[in-house]
Amino acid sequence: MNPQTILRFRTLGLVTILFVYLVIMAGSVVRASGAGMGCPDWPMCFGQLIPPTDEAQLPANYHEIYAERGYENTQFNPVKTWTEYGNRLLGMTLGIFALLTAIFSSSYYKTDKTVFFLSLGTLFLIGFQAWLGSVVVASNLHPFKITIHMVMALILVGLLIYTVARSQRDFLMQLDISALPVIPIIKVTVKTALMITLGMTLLQIAMGTQVREAVDGIAQAQVAREFWRADFPVLFYIHRSFSSIILFANLLIAWTIFKTIDKQSHLFKGAIALAAGVIIAILAGISLDRLGMPAVAQPVHLLMANFIFGVQFFLYISLTYAGETK
Repeated sequence: MNPQTILRFRTLGLVTILFVYLVIMAGSVVRASGAGMGCPDWPMCFGQLIPPTDEAQLPANYHEIYAERGYENTQFNPVKTWTEYGNRLLGMTLGIFALLTAIFSSSYYKTDKTVFFLSLGTLFLIGFQAWLGSVVVASNLHPFKITIHMVMALILVGLLIYTVARSQRDFLMQLDISALPVIPIIKVTVKTALMITLGMTLLQIAMGTQVREAVDGIAQAQVAREFWRADFPVLFYIHRSFSSIILFANLLIAWTIFKTIDKQSHLFKGAIALAAGVIIAILAGISLDRLGMPAVAQPVHLLMANFIFGVQFFLYISLTYAGETK
């Protein structure tokens, strides 16, 4: 296949992955700032394609209009409205890049149909995510529906990473991983360790979603943010303690790759990214625990959790393809 075609698809795929993470970040900012109902309707925002900047631009009876549709809080807030609208614009941009990725994946139809169909599947999944977003809005931000929305984002990350990695399969098979030793202490290969930590990360994210649902309930009770911690469920303390195991396991993997793999290899860069992501996630979690749940730490904590999963998955796939040269 033409190298330019491969490079173009990889670039589009990576940009699409970037926008998935930006949408995850934006969605978390929306939640942390309480802007989830900044636009009480979907796909329009207060019935307009471009939302208003002042309450005077809305109908005089707009409270009654949205109250009849089942919305509890319809007070217009320009900051929250445009925060949510920005989230939607990022989602729309993600859809455009996913469409371009699907279109250019046709180059792989003859050589690897899986890349083509995965690209199409990802496009449809993003469409499903957009619909699910409308369901979340219509449900007045039901916690369980928000959790499903986030799980779907995680699946999207995994599918896109696998699709892009598979499109670069020939390159990945040339990677030299012969220097990678069995990881000390736990006595398993790096690939096996990554598979275990992937499972641990998913378990940690699952616990985090349950903690977040509990926090949503506390927030709805209008308890001051600095007093939220007193009402946290026991699962929060399990989630917090498990993070130390997550930290140790990932740093051990990162260090093993760091000290044995060529510094120019993307595996080396992945190890750096993994270590950085875990450390940032832990620091954000500590600030949530010790500094009264600062709103700025919530998006960072969620984004890093998804980022860690993505890096782990990418490293695992890379090692899998590199192993095919044996």
